[in-house]
Amino acid sequence: MERKRAAARIEKLRGAIRHHDYLYYVKDAPEVADEEYDRLYHELQALETEHPDLLSPDSPTQRVAGQPLTSFPTVEHLAPLLSLDSDREEPALVRFDERVRKGLGPEAAADLAYVLEPKLDGASVELVYENGLLLRASTRGDGTKGEGITENIRTIPTVPLRLRDGEGTPPHPRLLAVRGEVIMHSGPFDKLNERLLAEGKEPFANPRNAASGALRQLDPQLTASRPLDLYAYDLIFSEGWEGAQPATQWEVLRILAAWGLRVNPLVRRGTTVADILAYHKDLEEKRDDLGFEIDGIVIKLDDLAAREGLGWTSRHPRWAFAFKFPPRKEVTRILSIVPSVGRTGVVTPVALMLPVEIGGVTVARATLHNREEVVRKDVREGDRVRVQRAGDVIPQVVERIDEPDRERGPVWQMPPACPSCGMPLVERGPFTVCPNGFNCPAQLAGRIVHLASRDALDVEGLGEESAKLFVAQGLVRRLPDLFDLLPEQLVELEGFALKSATKLVENLKKASKTGLPRFLYGLGIPEVGVAVARDLARHFGSLGRLRAADEDTLEEVPGVGPRMAEQITTFFRDPGNAEVLDDLLKRVEVAETAPAAPAAAEAAGPFAGKKFVFTGGLSRIPRRQAQELVVSLGARATGSVSKGTDYVVVGEDAGSKAEDAQKLGVTTLDEEAFLALLKEAGVEV
Repeated sequence: MERKRAAARIEKLRGAIRHHDYLYYVKDAPEVADEEYDRLYHELQALETEHPDLLSPDSPTQRVAGQPLTSFPTVEHLAPLLSLDSDREEPALVRFDERVRKGLGPEAAADLAYVLEPKLDGASVELVYENGLLLRASTRGDGTKGEGITENIRTIPTVPLRLRDGEGTPPHPRLLAVRGEVIMHSGPFDKLNERLLAEGKEPFANPRNAASGALRQLDPQLTASRPLDLYAYDLIFSEGWEGAQPATQWEVLRILAAWGLRVNPLVRRGTTVADILAYHKDLEEKRDDLGFEIDGIVIKLDDLAAREGLGWTSRHPRWAFAFKFPPRKEVTRILSIVPSVGRTGVVTPVALMLPVEIGGVTVARATLHNREEVVRKDVREGDRVRVQRAGDVIPQVVERIDEPDRERGPVWQMPPACPSCGMPLVERGPFTVCPNGFNCPAQLAGRIVHLASRDALDVEGLGEESAKLFVAQGLVRRLPDLFDLLPEQLVELEGFALKSATKLVENLKKASKTGLPRFLYGLGIPEVGVAVARDLARHFGSLGRLRAADEDTLEEVPGVGPRMAEQITTFFRDPGNAEVLDDLLKRVEVAETAPAAPAAAEAAGPFAGKKFVFTGGLSRIPRRQAQELVVSLGARATGSVSKGTDYVVVGEDAGSKAEDAQKLGVTTLDEEAFLALLKEAGVEV
């Protein structure tokens, strides 16, 4: 076919295929048989092969394209992907509704409407479209930045590569970001696990793990082989609208569907707590028959402008709430109770049980938390127990079921010595701890896995099995030994060939140059997560300055309280930890972080030198804005109460910080007193 005619036919075929994709995946109302669809698709493929210069990235034939990646790029989101405040108790839902109504005021609350959605149990992602074309996609990550997974997202049939437009379709803005959930439906998930078992491979624990794992495949071909789906549920950023912008969440969902994105059909609207409870009950009853995993419902204020007035906390929006389902529970029998040593040295009693299926997942192990929990629940080997998956993920023993005619086993006791290294165990509150630190093989293996994890040094190919093998074979006796491994040592181990051994050593060498936040997180300092590690790096700039800091200095870092400061100083002052750290730094190059420059306003202003802590919600002003205001007036807004704190501003549903202030004699201000203080400083709210 000559080029001009081919170009016209190609565009017609692409339009027809996109239309049929929309009807099939979004409307669930196909117009043509599979054979006709396949005929159109194959004709398009043939024409594009004949005229490769007419090929375009948004063609339906180009969902799986490109070579395998070596790593995922880091992508900054156009808008934060925040988590949701959540609870499974009705009083918490009532408090949320009351806070929303109070924040809106009597007049606006009278017309209040909520959008009710199923809380999908998958992997949250951001999709960015520019001029209607899929520009990029990324995982949620830390909420600000995630991993770029564009090529993998393109393989999902329910993700349009080009947004629908034309007559009857709302015009889309020049740039927009959509938040959605990638899931795997139950039927395809079961078939995938059957296939893996037939191939002698490890099956996935649940659909969420399967979906998340598929998104992180470096080869898009592998992702394409997994039956993934995506539901869009939020328009989180937009720029360059031609027509009127949506005013409600309900309208947003309608527009997303019109653009060709799949929106969950179970979405409803409601106005009262009674409506929410009825929706929650209805979905809980249908939960096992939906064909995909949900763990609750999400309630969102419908009015988008009103949301801006309610604002956000540092972690979640004040206008949305996740109302969770009760955990699933099943009955089984404990075969034995064994002590398990974690990477921090805490020894946890673990129940090994007769396998039982809970929510589609086979469970054979469950945590008993600590020795006091074993005593409180009076659980012994041989007991019949009720087990649940907390948050639908972590199995735990809920209670013992009494069997009057059955003779019970002896009371279980924690061993006197560490089952991994033989060091005498010590008791710290309800917890039993091995004090041997990095020298305990079980802790060492756990610390290797943590150091190699995605948010730390991100060493691809180094997981739990390899870490245990390295320690058991004596190749890694101390954490620094990890970076001395050679390919010829690894090829002697089960599961390693020359190629995989060489690749792992190369990955370790690459990971030996890292930034301070990743290194700090990878050390596994008690209570120091990703966010705190980042804040510590920004505050101190170098590891040397952080190691030299005392507890008072540490408490100047936002989010670091007295307990965390004590944990950090204890970690760095421990002689064994210090020796390991010094040797580790001979092998790992840690780039310093430029310390955060103090705000110019801190040098002067009516609140110069003052420290504020905010707890609970404020009704007249979003808490984030209040923190920014005091900083602009010269103060510091910190995350924890100490003797150096000047004011604790106490809002609704305040936490323990208000009690801490009273104990330390720190001045507390309710919202009215805080606003009066601002007024004295010349700021009217």
